[in-house]
Amino acid sequence: MPALLPILVTGAHLVLVADKVPVLNYETSCRAAVEAAVAPNRNESACVNDEKQARAKLEQDWSKYTPSQREHCTSLSRTGGPPSYVELLTCVELSEAAAALPDHGTTPNGRIER
Repeated sequence: MPALLPILVTGAHLVLVADKVPVLNYETSCRAAVEAAVAPNRNESACVNDEKQARAKLEQDWSKYTPSQREHCTSLSRTGGPPSYVELLTCVELSEAAAALPDHGTTPNGRIER
């Protein structure tokens, strides 16, 4: 039984963390985006502004997304490169829209339409 306690405490901690918008270090993402940008007016301050706006929108709407959507998208936003609130917001919005589709995109015979 004592070995089970750390697992329970960790699991409870993960649920609590998922209830709040995660803290992401988006500065690295903005620097990389500016370096790769082809638009001449795209600079780091514009990127930072976008990230702050996305964070504010997430703060406002976070509770309307399911725990599964929040956890999945938070994980994706931290995978494969620097994290981004814009990417996280896009993911949860698309997840919510996909969940609202009738039958989640399947046909009457159960096959997924492509």
